[in-house]
Amino acid sequence: MSSPTSDSHGHAGSTKLFAWVWLWLVIITGAEVYLAYKHLPPVTMLLLLIGMSVVKAGLIMSYFMHLRFEKASLVWTLIPATIFCIGMLTMIFPDGVRLRDSHTAPQGQVQPK
Repeated sequence: MSSPTSDSHGHAGSTKLFAWVWLWLVIITGAEVYLAYKHLPPVTMLLLLIGMSVVKAGLIMSYFMHLRFEKASLVWTLIPATIFCIGMLTMIFPDGVRLRDSHTAPQGQVQPK
């Protein structure tokens, strides 16, 4: 009989597996910090950082949130929600660019398009 504090969900995965995932997260984070000090074009920098962040989020959700060990129906339920959130962010980004450009324009003048 198992105690109430034991892992009764039956999640697979060993300490060694989680240590490897943690090590990869540290390596990716180190690469992100290294890129922050490089003088790359902003678009390249953002694409690299966002790509690495997506990989890190996938590792965290898969292993530390145990989604890798869940039924596929739960994972497939989360995909539309993720796509919706990304779509909403892409709708907000142009407004951020407009706000940034309005702060760099001289007072009382509008930036030409």
